Amino acid sequence: MAPDDIEDVPIRDDMIRLGQLMKLANLAEDGLQAKEFIENSQVQVNGETETRRGRQLHAGDTVSFGGQTVRVTRR
Repeated sequence: MAPDDIEDVPIRDDMIRLGQLMKLANLAEDGLQAKEFIENSQVQVNGETETRRGRQLHAGDTVSFGGQTVRVTRR
């Protein structure tokens, strides 16, 4: 995936949890779906598989799932 294909997702605070970001970025419909994707090792954070829904993400972190990649940014 080219860097231009990464969608920026702005957040208000200094951090956001992985499950919350997945909902915000429309990678999951709700928290339960996000939890399933994460627990089934289908989500990568900064290129590494992540299985913790509560993983804290900060500006610059990237999340990949289902052929999409989003990057956390500050508003």
